[in-house]
Amino acid sequence: MTKKSSPKVLLLGGTSETAPLSMKIASVGCRVLVSTATDEPLPVGEHPGVGCRFGRLGLAEMKNLLVAEGVFALVDATHPYASEVHQTARHACNETGLPYLRFQRPESQVQEVGWLFAENHQEAALLACETGRPILLTTGSRNLRPYVQEASRNEIPLYARILKHDESITASNDAGLEKSQRIFGRGPFTYEDNVALIRRYRIGVVVSKESGRAGGINEKWRAARDEGCTFVVVKRPLVEQGNSFGCMDDLVRELLQLIGGWLPFQ
Repeated sequence: MTKKSSPKVLLLGGTSETAPLSMKIASVGCRVLVSTATDEPLPVGEHPGVGCRFGRLGLAEMKNLLVAEGVFALVDATHPYASEVHQTARHACNETGLPYLRFQRPESQVQEVGWLFAENHQEAALLACETGRPILLTTGSRNLRPYVQEASRNEIPLYARILKHDESITASNDAGLEKSQRIFGRGPFTYEDNVALIRRYRIGVVVSKESGRAGGINEKWRAARDEGCTFVVVKRPLVEQGNSFGCMDDLVRELLQLIGGWLPFQ
């Protein structure tokens, strides 16, 4: 079987798992097209069978891409909080009759005493402002508005660590986050990075998503705890869990079963 006839997988990426997962899939004989929402540089794996594209996909665009690329299956490895992408991908697969598999990043498992959980960003903003201490957001550039509004209402210093990217800057402008409140950076961030930031801005509250070990929550939590900060965690959104995998090897095994006789060694 030639490389050209190998089954092709569309991998929706954008997280730290993108490269290792694309490599695992490519290593079993599949071609992999990695799709990310933005042109922000991201390792996708150095393998001749791995290609990439960028640009946000609505339902119509995703269906067109699946058909145009002759994709056999879609693997969704986007961020645990990317609910809209998860739904769009499932719908696109349902309407094209293609298999949908999702890699679900495991939660951190630490969840120590001292975490304050919030159901959503509005609730997290209220919790963060209760102490009256300066707030550091590590939740990205989306959903900034409730924090900006609550912090402004309570006259509490607020800072957000975001990517230095046009989309992030636009989102910050739209939410009313001043330039002086923006801290540009791209993870992964170490414990020392987080401690330095907390000390520099005299932070008293750190807000995080439950982004799992791979998302650096352990380093944020340890830094917050050691610096005497309140730690607010926005819970993961409830999403459909069908065909989800927390282990990459399990996902690849399922993919191989779906591909069946396509591969030369089966």
